[in-house]
Amino acid sequence: MNNLSVTRNAVPQQVKRTLLGTIGRFVVRARWMVIIFGVIAFIASAVVGAGSTQKLSLSRWEVPGSESYRAGQALERQFGSGSPNLALLVTVKSGTIDSPENREAGLALTRELASEEVVQEASSYWSRRETQTLRSEDRTQALILAHLKGTVTEARTALGELSPEFTRENNLFKVAVGGQDEIFRQAAGLAREDFVRAEMIILPGVFLLLLLVYRRFRATALTIGVGLFAMVSTLAGLGGVVSFTEVSTFALNLTLVMGLGLGIDYSLFMIARFREELASGKDALHSAVRTVETAGRTVIFSGITVAASCAVLFVFPFPFLQSFAYTGVLVVLSGIIGSVLILPAFFAVLGSRLARRTGKRTSGQSGLHTGWWYRSAKTIMRRPVIYGGAALLILVLLGSPILNLQFGLPDHRVLPAHATSRIVEDQKIAGFRAEETDAIQVLAPEIKDPAGALNDISAYAAQLSKVPGIIQVDSLAGSFSQGQLITPPNETHARFAGANGGTFLSVIPYGTSINADAPKLVNEIRSADAPFDVIVGGYPADLTDFRKELLERLPVALALVLVITFIILFFMSGSILLPIKATLLNFLSLTIMFGTLVWVFQEGHLSGLLHFTPAGSIEPSIPILMFCIAYGLSMDYEVFILSRIKEEYDRTGDLTESVARGIQKSGSLVTTAAAILAFTFAAYATGEVVFLKMLGIGMTLAVLVDATLIRSVLVPAFMKLAGRANWWAPPILRRFYERYGISEGGGAQ
Repeated sequence: MNNLSVTRNAVPQQVKRTLLGTIGRFVVRARWMVIIFGVIAFIASAVVGAGSTQKLSLSRWEVPGSESYRAGQALERQFGSGSPNLALLVTVKSGTIDSPENREAGLALTRELASEEVVQEASSYWSRRETQTLRSEDRTQALILAHLKGTVTEARTALGELSPEFTRENNLFKVAVGGQDEIFRQAAGLAREDFVRAEMIILPGVFLLLLLVYRRFRATALTIGVGLFAMVSTLAGLGGVVSFTEVSTFALNLTLVMGLGLGIDYSLFMIARFREELASGKDALHSAVRTVETAGRTVIFSGITVAASCAVLFVFPFPFLQSFAYTGVLVVLSGIIGSVLILPAFFAVLGSRLARRTGKRTSGQSGLHTGWWYRSAKTIMRRPVIYGGAALLILVLLGSPILNLQFGLPDHRVLPAHATSRIVEDQKIAGFRAEETDAIQVLAPEIKDPAGALNDISAYAAQLSKVPGIIQVDSLAGSFSQGQLITPPNETHARFAGANGGTFLSVIPYGTSINADAPKLVNEIRSADAPFDVIVGGYPADLTDFRKELLERLPVALALVLVITFIILFFMSGSILLPIKATLLNFLSLTIMFGTLVWVFQEGHLSGLLHFTPAGSIEPSIPILMFCIAYGLSMDYEVFILSRIKEEYDRTGDLTESVARGIQKSGSLVTTAAAILAFTFAAYATGEVVFLKMLGIGMTLAVLVDATLIRSVLVPAFMKLAGRANWWAPPILRRFYERYGISEGGGAQ
């Protein structure tokens, strides 16, 4: 037996004590206790996580504390009103909507909807004296609008019952349900179905891919197990988060994507290092400890980069995006626990049964000079300008569509063409001049006596009705269009006066105007001179404030990502140049992702193949989420490759050899991990909701490009050109790194 062998319960002794070495020895010594704890934690997390999914909330595009948010709160509090979030589209089968029988049936349907407990108010073309904004041009369709009480989750939950109840047809008319909350309720429902369908593809697909990579069932099962552990542990953690803050239901989707992906990534690197240690002649216990001390260290720091990138989303004051920040941090923490603490206990138990099927042990340096990755890196470094320049040109061309990037607002086109609420919106756009569901609400909550201010209200309403893109303004003083009073005040206008003071105006846009540029229209309303203090709200204002706040905070988020990842990579490399290089290459990789989003989803290329309708712009929150995830994953791969290069450089001092050997050791692993992660993302491109298609296609391409052209070509080319400057740092930072820096070799050299 090898003289490094130990008895079953012995603990490998290391000459140099490290924290991770101590942890590794504890895990090996208490391996059965750790395994039992891991199984219990998995079961408990699955039970708790299943319950936490019921506590997640739906979200609207609103900014707490913003002008539009305050307007919405005041509208409900003072006037018992709100922006319409439910629309019934009534299509008559004969005659027009003005015929006596159709009018009577329309009024009856309006009263029926208003009588529902969840409905705060309801009105229609017929109850509001045939207003032009609620009928189609050919008078065969009319709208019934309602505002539902409660939070967005309560409103959309109620819609789940109201929608099928009011989707009906009789001998007089056909009724279809639409409105903004119905659109996004259906989007959330389809997203859940898409994720279930994708997971049914992903799990067996990933299992087969891992089996091909490992050629060991046990290694494959352990890797899948760590991914599932990360998923259920994250769900359990979110159950705790919802006790003090709102968490979006879409956090569940991110948990499924990242939990499995990162769990598999980290397990791949840990198992590969364990196999490497076994192949060098060490026994299972020594190999397990050494794996924790080396690959475990890199996994932890890689996890920190991903967690830091996701945590940057806390900068944005939106529960929707902050939910992804909580999820990202929890996924990384769970993945690290599963791969660095629990997985090595299985290493100690299973030992050589996880080894490669080579039938012999080889030196740790065997194959480093003959492997494909070694040879390709050497080839690239012989002509770094030619190979690096060619790769750079390809990436620039692929990313060039980003120059046409236009940020816009989400609408019904996030749904597939067959979705019922989208059909309602398409028919409204085609047949109605006005878009009253997107009315801009202008509130004057401080007016004590609205009846005494009718002259000012009348003048202000007439002024707003002359704003280009506005078809009509309804107010306490009547309805105005093009600066003229078209409907004198009647009982339908009484709703614009609060019981205890205050008034508001409903500014109704043309459908073409609000769909073309909603923020411009909102800003023109806000900039109009008012005879009293006003605040502007409504759905278009909610979206405008959301986009404005998002884009204003984006530079802060980018700066934080850059600073945090720079610090992490400095601790890995002791270099000033390498973190800068990594940042530039990561941004180049992400340019490809955004260029693809523009070319496909903004400009509409491949829309027929992918079955979606291009909107001509990109809603910004999803790309920002994708940026944080993709940037973290790019740095994840950078850390794994750089750590192996640094380990070789610390050992040999030869730049060219250390780059070639480091890439030989890590290249196939990074590519395999990227291919599996890309497969998991690609499965979501088959979804019906545009957001999921964007996530699937954009992330798939970003991961593949990063693992191939970026890491395999540009990294060795750049490092060859930079020479010894790769490792340069000012003396004060060099001394700091020598004391606190890290490497897979077990510390800074």
